[in-house]
Amino acid sequence: MKLLEGKTALITGAARGIGKALAMKFAQNGCNVAFTDLKIDDLAKQTEEEVGAYGVKCKGYASNAADFKQTEKVVANILKDFDRIDILVNNAGITKDTLLMRMGEDQWDAVINVNLKSAFNFIHAVLPTMLRQREGSIINMASVVGVHGNAGQANYAASKAGLIALAKSVAQEVGSRKIRANAIAPGFIETAMTAALPEEVRKDWMTKIPLRRGGKPEDIADVALFLASDLSSYVTGQVIQVDGGMNM
Repeated sequence: MKLLEGKTALITGAARGIGKALAMKFAQNGCNVAFTDLKIDDLAKQTEEEVGAYGVKCKGYASNAADFKQTEKVVANILKDFDRIDILVNNAGITKDTLLMRMGEDQWDAVINVNLKSAFNFIHAVLPTMLRQREGSIINMASVVGVHGNAGQANYAASKAGLIALAKSVAQEVGSRKIRANAIAPGFIETAMTAALPEEVRKDWMTKIPLRRGGKPEDIADVALFLASDLSSYVTGQVIQVDGGMNM
């Protein structure tokens, strides 16, 4: 029996990177996958094919996760296509890094809206279904900088700290209905985003990581699988840091 056999997951921002790794891991464990991204381009279509190759249903949906009305519509469409949603992973995110004194209001608002408001949008849209099902797992993709902050990332850190508090609050509100909410706080993960960082920045990160390496998207996917499955049936309101020991 596969860990997520017969379940359906909704993953935001999953056409590439960590979100795609989660979709693949879930599919390997028997889970149908609906995912969103700003547009369903060739890369998203490729993700559909690769995830679907595991013999599960997979479909991508174009959606601006920060838009409340769009979120309601896309969740309604997903329910028509999949009938149920057992797992929600709020993974959509962007960065607009700069020192706070140089940060414009638009840079602040964009990051808060995409990273944090989107999670509110999707949780709000999905909760009625999970309440009817009397079960569900919600996973917010936070960050270690949401735990300890980071210079030059005040907007990003605030959004990720908000995701942690949101997960804890939801866990308290709906735990009696067998709905769990947790957060994952990745550290330095090898993605296209981190690959674009200057080499001196990457080296500085590595000196702070006891395991002396960056994480892989699959490292995050393994923890997400645990939180999505019944293996974590008594785990809620928690933040799991996947960071190679960087933030002990």
